[in-house]
Amino acid sequence: MVAEPASANGSSAHRPSSVIVVGGGLVGLSSAWRLGLRGHDVQLIDAGNRPGHPNGSQAALGVLMARVFHRSSGRNWRLRQQSLELWGQWRQELASRGLPIPWRQGLLLLAASSADLERQQLLSADPRRQTLGLELWDQSRLEALSPELPSGALGGLHSPDDGQIDPGKALEAIARDSARLGITALSDSAVALEPVGEGWRVLLESGGHSEAAWVVLAGGVGLRGLLASLGRELAMEPVLGQALELERVDAGAAHTPAWNWPGVINWQGANLIPRPDLAGGHHFWLGATLEPGQAADAAALSALRSLNGSAPGWLRQAQERRRWQGLRPRPVGRAAPVLEAIAPGVLLASGHYRNGVLLAPATAAWVLEQIESGRTDAQEPAEQPLG
Repeated sequence: MVAEPASANGSSAHRPSSVIVVGGGLVGLSSAWRLGLRGHDVQLIDAGNRPGHPNGSQAALGVLMARVFHRSSGRNWRLRQQSLELWGQWRQELASRGLPIPWRQGLLLLAASSADLERQQLLSADPRRQTLGLELWDQSRLEALSPELPSGALGGLHSPDDGQIDPGKALEAIARDSARLGITALSDSAVALEPVGEGWRVLLESGGHSEAAWVVLAGGVGLRGLLASLGRELAMEPVLGQALELERVDAGAAHTPAWNWPGVINWQGANLIPRPDLAGGHHFWLGATLEPGQAADAAALSALRSLNGSAPGWLRQAQERRRWQGLRPRPVGRAAPVLEAIAPGVLLASGHYRNGVLLAPATAAWVLEQIESGRTDAQEPAEQPLG
């Protein structure tokens, strides 16, 4: 299992610090929460903060795709494996305090071509994945699923460990536990950083300021001004994602067969997520698009809705109940996410792009390790064995 440092009342000694986290999405909130659990004095700054209403991406689906990730080594592989393990620990920890996060186990990655099938066969044969329970599914097994899958599916790779968490419930649970810990959430915009003593002063748009020994920059494209105040620049481009909540009406609400899918279905990058917990039991989520810029593209949403022409009849007939969208920061010219100490006492943890929910735990672990070790480099958490 992947380990985090011992809890604040555990045996691992550390020196509490004052920390300001800029950015109230799931990455920033998670980092603040884990620091608070260790006894650090944490303030979370985000213009969208409201009491009882955590700020976060409204286009998140919460899909955790780690075991079937197309690479078997490197930083992104390690971060994904660590995060998946930590999400399991976090869910247990929060549930023990009466804050459960809904979890839908399993993910079936469909193959749309012979090249996809070959890649899936290589993944399932990878020695690093032999203990992860990955299983190749042939067409006959896919045809037994209800409702029917997108036309053209030649096979699939099933991962029992991957799946989906409810991102809204995750934000709510972590925000509530953060409040229990006394973490303060300030509704304001950070506009500049300046050194003061052995720490930092964060200047606020309202005219005030906050001071701490450490600053964690976990926002998105809005960090440009803060970085400029340090003489740094990080090219980020906004990427918009659109998603839909749909309801099956193909056989009438009283007669629609129950879902027997083995979790989330991923078809050519689009995710289909059954939501039997929603009203009527026949709702599902579909998403998300990946669009450059800040303007929603109707054609991209239409292509998503039809799965680029592969949508089965029940999906084409489904009625739209809700649509949502959100912006994510994508680093330009470098790998995502950006985890870097950009000055003594200033950490940059941003640019998660489309994997903010998945990578929030590993990012929080990196932030915690940097602060408690006093490091000012960009080292990652040590690679842990899978288990």
